[in-house]
Amino acid sequence: MTKKTDKDSSSWTGPAAIAGAAIGSAALAAALLYSSRRKERAEKAKPKPPVDPIETD
Repeated sequence: MTKKTDKDSSSWTGPAAIAGAAIGSAALAAALLYSSRRKERAEKAKPKPPVDPIETD
């Protein structure tokens, strides 16, 4: 039988952690961009109040 060293068992830990961090940060950035665009569109869609109030009798 061969002995497993710490290096053999964790050879993917570094690259996997880096890839996971990159994917996670990209997903977070995309979510922030999506929410900010959605907020801008919602603010544009709101009707502006009239300058002079409508007079009724």
